[in-house]
Amino acid sequence: MLLEKTVECPSEEKGISVERIAVANLPTEIGDFKIAGYRSLNSSEEFVVLFKGELKRDVPTLARIHSQCLTGDVFGSIKCDCGPQLRKAMQMIEDEGMGAIVYQQQEGRGIGIVNKIRAYALQDQGADTVEANERLGFEVDARVYDQCAEVLFDIGLCKVRMMSNNPEKLQALRDAGLRIVERVPIEVEAQEPAAHYMRTKKEKMGHLLEFDD
Repeated sequence: MLLEKTVECPSEEKGISVERIAVANLPTEIGDFKIAGYRSLNSSEEFVVLFKGELKRDVPTLARIHSQCLTGDVFGSIKCDCGPQLRKAMQMIEDEGMGAIVYQQQEGRGIGIVNKIRAYALQDQGADTVEANERLGFEVDARVYDQCAEVLFDIGLCKVRMMSNNPEKLQALRDAGLRIVERVPIEVEAQEPAAHYMRTKKEKMGHLLEFDD
């Protein structure tokens, strides 16, 4: 359930720039969750948060920020580890009985689905995920996380055990006022070409991965 705001999180002093629109039950193959929809107050971006359990601001809680990946999450692409990561995060929350996943609309590390497909075309020619973005004139990772942190604040989380392998994401969330008391690795088994993608993230983007080649 959503927590009544009795304790403020650090960044709430500057106000919240997302609006909660609706909350509903969401039974899934993994377990029963709640789902809430949010809209940004200063852009057209929308957010979804999947959560479970009695959320408490002073209890470090499992959480994940998951960027939309149509190809991996929906179509089951094996070019990346996104789909398996999402399902593993859901299972970890189900096993623990409490936690939250914010699903944000920043496809392709912030470049959008069509540009992501353009990047895939370059990868077909031999570029890796970093080189493809750079050749198209984009940042390697253009995502921002401030409003994701605000969604977590709104559902009642200040202290989290963040499921992530991305140190830049962790720092951005800390800068937004989220108290990350633990990084929880979220690695999945991957075959090629996803394994190549994961190696690139580790070697070129500094992701904290320990998988065996």
